[in-house]
Amino acid sequence: MQHRRPRPSKKTKALTATVVALAAAAGATVAQAGEESKKCTAFDTVTLGKYYVNNNLWNQEKATGGQCVWDNSRSGSTISWGTDYSWANSGSGKDYDVKTYASSVLGWHWGWKVDKATTGLPIRVGDRKPVQTAWDFSVSANPGTMNVAYDLWLHTKNTADWQDQPTDEVMIWLNRQGGAGPLGTKYGSVSLGGAMWDIYQGDIGWKVYSFVRRTNTTRAALNLDDFTQALVRRGLLSDDKYVSGIEAGTEVFKGTGRLDTEAYSVNIG
Repeated sequence: MQHRRPRPSKKTKALTATVVALAAAAGATVAQAGEESKKCTAFDTVTLGKYYVNNNLWNQEKATGGQCVWDNSRSGSTISWGTDYSWANSGSGKDYDVKTYASSVLGWHWGWKVDKATTGLPIRVGDRKPVQTAWDFSVSANPGTMNVAYDLWLHTKNTADWQDQPTDEVMIWLNRQGGAGPLGTKYGSVSLGGAMWDIYQGDIGWKVYSFVRRTNTTRAALNLDDFTQALVRRGLLSDDKYVSGIEAGTEVFKGTGRLDTEAYSVNIG
């Protein structure tokens, strides 16, 4: 099953470099409003330290329904947040179309919403900086078609802004439900982080590489540099590219469900 990735919309491009003042010093726990203060408008965001949660409804014109996000907490570089949704196809919408990708964002997403200096990005692939990430979550799809995945954006320069289309996108699928499948065709497989992954490659105006875990999980402790280096070794990605953005969330094709992130962090270097 194939899906297309988002092209920048006017609302996405409108992200600014506004720095949101934090209510506590770095490293302190910041209590948040939680599920009772859901944000349900397309491209609503919640800033959590160096990250922000984005209600990215980039393809909602192909569906009827809705989706919300909310924040729970932040402690240092670890955040907790959630999303729930209910979507059905409408108009030209098909089962294989991804409708939304509510996600946490670190760094670039057609611009910089959080002060760039706080994100640790971009990083040059060839510099081999470790990108340690941990993600504990629960997921339900009743019924539905969706995945839970990381999404990395890459550019040829370290000064990418809202107008710069990525050259490469790297997805890392941890969990999929209802027959969800990646873009493109299978290239091969690799063992990373204690699991086997099938590698897919496609092209939608930029290269898309998807690592699909052979067995579902709801917990990850990965070095994302291992995945970009797996592509470098296969001659699929050049090591002079820059990782500009790192996202983590759920792509929804259709159905009703939710994703609850109990703890999520990314630490670079």
